[in-house]
Amino acid sequence: MAQDATTKPTTPPATAAPADVVNVDAIMLAVYDVISGPAGDRDWDRFRSLFTPDARLIPVNVGQDGSVRPTYLTIDNYVKNAGGYFRTNGFFEREIHRVTEEYGHMVHVFSTYESRHKADDAEPFSRGINSFQLMNDGNRWWVINIYWDSERPDQPIPAKYLPNN
Repeated sequence: MAQDATTKPTTPPATAAPADVVNVDAIMLAVYDVISGPAGDRDWDRFRSLFTPDARLIPVNVGQDGSVRPTYLTIDNYVKNAGGYFRTNGFFEREIHRVTEEYGHMVHVFSTYESRHKADDAEPFSRGINSFQLMNDGNRWWVINIYWDSERPDQPIPAKYLPNN
């Protein structure tokens, strides 16, 4: 198998609230809910409880020279990086459209999002697509990875990933 059995998770998962992991809708809502809010700390124990210990958060980064590369973050890396930003900045992200594919114990969700600094901002400051890989272990749902890319002038979100399409 192509898996590295020596990879050790950095932090054991917290116990999830059953309502957060009962189905795909619940875990998706929980992820968006836990990262969203006014400036201040987030409930990082709740956040960790949604993910497998070795999950990754993977933003696509575009350099000023146009080079494209992924950044692989552990849950702890994300908490450290995003936590500092969230302490001083409001951040409200919500799903506006979803495309879901399922097979066996796995689900892939293309989740189009909008991000705002305040919940009632008229316009988002950012949009993009979060690609969620989810797994049901027979007892609950887990986030395996979230891989995302932001909309840019040279990369608009295709109509099929927007509401009412």
